[in-house]
Amino acid sequence: MPDDEGVAESFAALARFFVHDGTLGDTLLRVAQLACQAAPAGFAGITMLVEGKPRTGVYTDPTSPELDENQYITGAGPCLDAFRHREVFRIDSTLEDTRWPDFARAAAAAGIHSTLSVPLMGRDECLGALNLYAHPSHAFGDKSAERVQRFADHASIVLVNAQVYWDARLLSENLTQAMNSRATIDYAIGIVMAAGGHSPEEAFQILARASQRENRKLREIAADIVERASKRETQVFIEEPQARES
Repeated sequence: MPDDEGVAESFAALARFFVHDGTLGDTLLRVAQLACQAAPAGFAGITMLVEGKPRTGVYTDPTSPELDENQYITGAGPCLDAFRHREVFRIDSTLEDTRWPDFARAAAAAGIHSTLSVPLMGRDECLGALNLYAHPSHAFGDKSAERVQRFADHASIVLVNAQVYWDARLLSENLTQAMNSRATIDYAIGIVMAAGGHSPEEAFQILARASQRENRKLREIAADIVERASKRETQVFIEEPQARES
Protein backbone atom coordinates (compact mmCIF):
# COMPACT_ATOMS: atom_id res chain seq x y z
CA MET A 1 0.00 0.00 0.00
CA PRO A 2 1.47 3.43 -0.90
CA ASP A 3 2.67 5.50 2.06
CA ASP A 4 0.13 8.32 1.57
CA GLU A 5 -2.72 5.84 1.32
CA GLY A 6 -1.60 4.25 4.56
CA VAL A 7 -1.70 7.58 6.39
CA ALA A 8 -5.05 8.49 4.81
CA GLU A 9 -6.59 5.17 5.79
CA SER A 10 -5.29 5.44 9.34
CA PHE A 11 -6.81 8.90 9.72
CA ALA A 12 -10.08 7.79 8.12
CA ALA A 13 -10.28 4.91 10.60
CA LEU A 14 -9.64 7.34 13.48
CA ALA A 15 -12.34 9.72 12.24
CA ARG A 16 -14.86 6.90 11.93
CA PHE A 17 -14.04 5.75 15.44
CA PHE A 18 -14.68 9.19 16.96
CA VAL A 19 -17.98 9.56 15.14
CA HIS A 20 -19.17 6.44 16.93
CA ASP A 21 -18.89 8.18 20.32
CA GLY A 22 -15.67 6.80 21.74
CA THR A 23 -14.60 8.45 25.00
CA LEU A 24 -11.60 10.76 25.06
CA GLY A 25 -9.48 7.94 26.50
CA ASP A 26 -10.71 5.60 23.77
CA THR A 27 -9.82 8.19 21.14
CA LEU A 28 -6.30 8.59 22.54
CA LEU A 29 -5.80 4.84 22.51
CA ARG A 30 -7.04 4.64 18.93
CA VAL A 31 -4.51 7.31 17.95
CA ALA A 32 -1.71 5.19 19.43
CA GLN A 33 -2.96 2.03 17.72
CA LEU A 34 -3.29 3.63 14.29
CA ALA A 35 0.08 5.36 14.64
CA CYS A 36 1.67 1.93 14.88
CA GLN A 37 0.16 1.12 11.49
CA ALA A 38 1.29 4.39 9.94
CA ALA A 39 4.93 3.95 11.02
CA PRO A 40 4.92 0.88 11.33
CA ALA A 41 5.99 0.31 14.94
CA GLY A 42 5.94 -2.46 17.50
CA PHE A 43 3.98 -0.43 20.04
CA ALA A 44 3.19 3.16 21.02
CA GLY A 45 2.27 5.39 23.93
CA ILE A 46 1.21 8.99 24.41
CA THR A 47 2.89 11.27 26.94
CA MET A 48 0.58 13.89 28.46
CA LEU A 49 0.52 16.16 31.48
CA VAL A 50 -1.53 14.61 34.29
CA GLU A 51 -1.94 16.91 37.30
CA GLY A 52 1.01 18.94 36.03
CA LYS A 53 3.36 15.97 35.63
CA PRO A 54 4.27 14.02 32.46
CA ARG A 55 2.67 10.60 32.36
CA THR A 56 2.00 7.94 29.73
CA GLY A 57 -1.75 8.44 29.42
CA VAL A 58 -2.42 5.58 27.02
CA TYR A 59 -0.30 2.82 25.50
CA THR A 60 -0.64 -0.24 23.30
CA ASP A 61 1.86 -2.32 25.26
CA PRO A 62 2.84 -2.18 28.97
CA THR A 63 6.49 -1.84 27.98
CA SER A 64 5.75 1.73 26.85
CA PRO A 65 5.02 3.24 30.30
CA GLU A 66 7.90 1.26 31.78
CA LEU A 67 10.34 2.85 29.33
CA ASP A 68 8.74 6.27 29.63
CA GLU A 69 8.99 6.17 33.41
CA ASN A 70 12.76 6.21 33.07
CA GLN A 71 12.45 9.54 31.27
CA TYR A 72 10.05 10.97 33.85
CA ILE A 73 12.41 10.07 36.69
CA THR A 74 15.56 11.47 35.07
CA GLY A 75 13.79 14.34 33.29
CA ALA A 76 15.54 13.48 30.04
CA GLY A 77 14.39 11.54 27.00
CA PRO A 78 13.07 11.87 23.44
CA CYS A 79 9.37 11.96 24.34
CA LEU A 80 9.94 14.70 26.94
CA ASP A 81 11.97 16.73 24.45
CA ALA A 82 9.32 16.25 21.77
CA PHE A 83 6.77 17.58 24.22
CA ARG A 84 8.94 20.45 25.47
CA HIS A 85 10.46 21.62 22.19
CA ARG A 86 7.60 20.65 19.84
CA GLU A 87 10.01 18.81 17.56
CA VAL A 88 10.38 15.28 16.22
CA PHE A 89 13.12 13.19 17.85
CA ARG A 90 14.32 9.87 16.46
CA ILE A 91 16.71 7.27 17.79
CA ASP A 92 18.06 5.00 15.05
CA SER A 93 19.95 2.77 17.46
CA THR A 94 19.64 2.81 21.23
CA LEU A 95 22.98 0.97 21.33
CA GLU A 96 24.73 3.93 19.71
CA ASP A 97 22.73 7.07 20.57
CA THR A 98 24.38 9.26 23.22
CA ARG A 99 21.82 12.07 23.65
CA TRP A 100 19.79 10.33 26.38
CA PRO A 101 22.12 7.62 27.76
CA ASP A 102 19.89 6.47 30.63
CA PHE A 103 16.86 6.07 28.42
CA ALA A 104 18.88 4.44 25.62
CA ARG A 105 20.29 1.84 28.01
CA ALA A 106 16.85 1.05 29.43
CA ALA A 107 15.33 0.74 25.96
CA ALA A 108 18.15 -1.48 24.68
CA ALA A 109 17.82 -3.70 27.75
CA ALA A 110 14.13 -4.14 26.88
CA GLY A 111 15.02 -5.10 23.31
CA ILE A 112 13.94 -1.75 21.84
CA HIS A 113 16.51 -0.40 19.40
CA SER A 114 14.54 2.34 17.58
CA THR A 115 12.21 5.08 18.83
CA LEU A 116 10.31 7.97 17.27
CA SER A 117 8.71 10.76 19.33
CA VAL A 118 6.37 13.25 17.64
CA PRO A 119 4.61 16.22 19.28
CA LEU A 120 0.81 16.41 19.13
CA MET A 121 -0.05 20.05 18.47
CA GLY A 122 -3.44 21.70 18.75
CA ARG A 123 -4.76 25.23 19.31
CA ASP A 124 -1.20 26.62 19.43
CA GLU A 125 -0.23 24.34 22.30
CA CYS A 126 1.38 20.94 22.68
CA LEU A 127 -1.22 18.37 23.71
CA GLY A 128 1.34 15.64 24.28
CA ALA A 129 3.89 13.47 22.50
CA LEU A 130 3.27 10.34 20.45
CA ASN A 131 6.01 7.80 21.16
CA LEU A 132 6.68 4.88 18.82
CA TYR A 133 8.95 1.94 19.61
CA ALA A 134 10.43 -0.81 17.43
CA HIS A 135 12.65 -3.80 18.16
CA PRO A 136 15.02 -3.54 15.15
CA SER A 137 17.45 -0.66 14.77
CA HIS A 138 16.89 1.96 12.03
CA ALA A 139 13.19 1.05 11.95
CA PHE A 140 12.07 4.65 11.34
CA GLY A 141 13.56 6.25 8.23
CA ASP A 142 12.95 9.77 6.96
CA LYS A 143 9.82 8.74 5.04
CA SER A 144 8.46 6.89 8.05
CA ALA A 145 9.02 9.93 10.25
CA GLU A 146 7.25 12.15 7.71
CA ARG A 147 4.28 9.77 7.56
CA VAL A 148 3.94 9.70 11.33
CA GLN A 149 4.23 13.48 11.55
CA ARG A 150 1.44 13.90 8.99
CA PHE A 151 -0.65 11.37 10.86
CA ALA A 152 0.05 13.23 14.14
CA ASP A 153 -1.12 16.50 12.57
CA HIS A 154 -4.43 14.88 11.59
CA ALA A 155 -4.73 13.08 14.92
CA SER A 156 -4.20 16.35 16.82
CA ILE A 157 -7.27 17.82 15.12
CA VAL A 158 -9.32 14.81 16.17
CA LEU A 159 -8.02 15.05 19.73
CA VAL A 160 -8.86 18.75 19.95
CA ASN A 161 -12.36 18.06 18.66
CA ALA A 162 -12.74 15.19 21.11
CA GLN A 163 -11.60 17.38 24.00
CA VAL A 164 -14.02 20.15 23.00
CA TYR A 165 -16.83 17.62 22.65
CA TRP A 166 -16.28 16.04 26.06
CA ASP A 167 -15.74 19.42 27.74
CA ALA A 168 -19.02 20.64 26.25
CA ARG A 169 -20.78 17.43 27.26
CA LEU A 170 -19.49 17.66 30.82
CA LEU A 171 -20.50 21.32 31.02
CA SER A 172 -23.96 20.47 29.73
CA GLU A 173 -24.35 17.66 32.25
CA ASN A 174 -23.18 19.90 35.08
CA LEU A 175 -25.55 22.70 34.04
CA THR A 176 -28.43 20.24 33.79
CA GLN A 177 -27.63 18.86 37.22
CA ALA A 178 -27.38 22.39 38.65
CA MET A 179 -30.72 23.37 37.12
CA ASN A 180 -32.38 20.22 38.43
CA SER A 181 -30.89 20.82 41.88
CA ARG A 182 -32.09 24.43 41.87
CA ALA A 183 -35.59 23.37 40.86
CA THR A 184 -35.68 20.73 43.61
CA ILE A 185 -34.50 23.23 46.24
CA ASP A 186 -37.09 25.79 45.12
CA TYR A 187 -39.81 23.14 45.29
CA ALA A 188 -38.69 22.11 48.78
CA ILE A 189 -38.72 25.74 49.92
CA GLY A 190 -42.29 26.04 48.70
CA ILE A 191 -43.29 22.90 50.63
CA VAL A 192 -41.71 24.19 53.85
CA MET A 193 -43.39 27.57 53.36
CA ALA A 194 -46.79 25.97 52.89
CA ALA A 195 -46.37 23.58 55.82
CA GLY A 196 -45.08 26.04 58.41
CA GLY A 197 -46.16 29.49 57.25
CA HIS A 198 -42.57 30.59 56.68
CA SER A 199 -41.22 33.24 54.34
CA PRO A 200 -38.94 32.11 51.46
CA GLU A 201 -35.89 33.28 53.38
CA GLU A 202 -36.94 31.46 56.55
CA ALA A 203 -37.70 28.27 54.61
CA PHE A 204 -34.28 28.37 52.96
CA GLN A 205 -32.57 28.86 56.32
CA ILE A 206 -34.44 25.83 57.68
CA LEU A 207 -33.06 23.75 54.80
CA ALA A 208 -29.57 25.17 55.29
CA ARG A 209 -29.57 24.39 59.04
CA ALA A 210 -30.78 20.86 58.33
CA SER A 211 -27.95 20.46 55.82
CA GLN A 212 -25.37 21.52 58.39
CA ARG A 213 -26.93 19.49 61.17
CA GLU A 214 -27.09 16.27 59.15
CA ASN A 215 -23.82 16.94 57.26
CA ARG A 216 -25.59 16.39 53.94
CA LYS A 217 -25.80 18.48 50.79
CA LEU A 218 -28.64 20.97 50.57
CA ARG A 219 -29.99 19.35 47.40
CA GLU A 220 -30.18 15.97 49.17
CA ILE A 221 -32.22 17.48 52.00
CA ALA A 222 -34.48 19.16 49.45
CA ALA A 223 -34.88 15.94 47.46
CA ASP A 224 -35.98 14.09 50.61
CA ILE A 225 -38.62 16.71 51.36
CA VAL A 226 -39.93 16.60 47.80
CA GLU A 227 -40.06 12.80 47.86
CA ARG A 228 -41.91 12.77 51.16
CA ALA A 229 -44.34 15.37 49.88
CA SER A 230 -44.96 13.33 46.74
CA LYS A 231 -45.95 10.42 48.98
CA ARG A 232 -48.38 12.77 50.78
CA GLU A 233 -46.88 12.33 54.16
CA THR A 234 -48.47 14.45 56.87
CA GLN A 235 -45.21 15.85 58.18
CA VAL A 236 -43.30 17.25 55.20
CA PHE A 237 -41.37 20.05 56.83
CA ILE A 238 -38.14 19.67 58.74
CA GLU A 239 -38.38 19.52 62.50
CA GLU A 240 -35.68 21.57 64.13
CA PRO A 241 -34.26 20.88 67.61
CA GLN A 242 -36.06 22.79 70.32
CA ALA A 243 -34.01 25.55 71.88
CA ARG A 244 -32.94 24.76 75.42
CA GLU A 245 -34.53 26.84 78.12
CA SER A 246 -32.21 29.11 79.96
